[in-house]
Amino acid sequence: MTRITDGEPLLFAHRGFAGENPENTVAAVEAAAGVDGTDGVEIDVVPTADGDPVVFHDALLSGRGGPPGASDDRGLTDATGVVWETDTATVTAAEVLDSGETVPLLGDLLDAIPSRVGVNVELKNPGRDRSALRPDEALAPDALAEQRAVWRPFVERVLTIVEGRKNDLLISSFHEAALAATRELSEIAVAPLFSESVEDALAIARRYDAAAVHPPIDAIRGTPFFDPSRFGDRLLVDAAHDAGRAVNVWTVETWFEADRLAAAGVDGVIADYSTLEKR
Repeated sequence: MTRITDGEPLLFAHRGFAGENPENTVAAVEAAAGVDGTDGVEIDVVPTADGDPVVFHDALLSGRGGPPGASDDRGLTDATGVVWETDTATVTAAEVLDSGETVPLLGDLLDAIPSRVGVNVELKNPGRDRSALRPDEALAPDALAEQRAVWRPFVERVLTIVEGRKNDLLISSFHEAALAATRELSEIAVAPLFSESVEDALAIARRYDAAAVHPPIDAIRGTPFFDPSRFGDRLLVDAAHDAGRAVNVWTVETWFEADRLAAAGVDGVIADYSTLEKR
């Protein structure tokens, strides 16, 4: 699920094309896999209170972001509570966006994805408050060892479920320790996600011989979306390609964005919509 070439970028269905489908559900990945041109599906995983990996993005069953215990009017599901403080039966019974679909176990969702479609599993959270997890940062050895111990039990559970599948697999995370634990236990391809430091992301990629790096759309120079105040003058695409790593960009919403990213030489777009024309 990587490409370092002048050809058209790969198309990854972000949460199963979350702009079109009830995100991170079996129905979403089935619909995404059925779209001509979908190369891979991107999903998020977190544990329940029972330690079971489920496919879900947020800390709260009830909505978006915020600290555990916060409320959100959107109502991502019809349940409440922090995912990793809630038993598996309650989590997997929660209905997503009034769609009739419920939060799936990781294994059940993977069973719905044909082997010809790649899978990018993002390790979102091991069951801790995010503020204590040191995301978006290349860690010093002592901090890395401490954080790796936090991540390892969850990573082991995820790898038990994903390994041996015929899909082209990629494990990504904003957390260096999650990738470190993955690399200790498996040879599955990994990719650091980042939203702040290009240098830290490239350093993490070197440490674990990452197959790719996953930057935000505004980190790509040579596009109208580039934010020099955040990302400076570093030529991310060139640096990654020089090291043999692909660049898969999140989150792409329009054909215009996809077109300009392709011209800038990225290898993949992680998109909310299937209607992006691949040129």
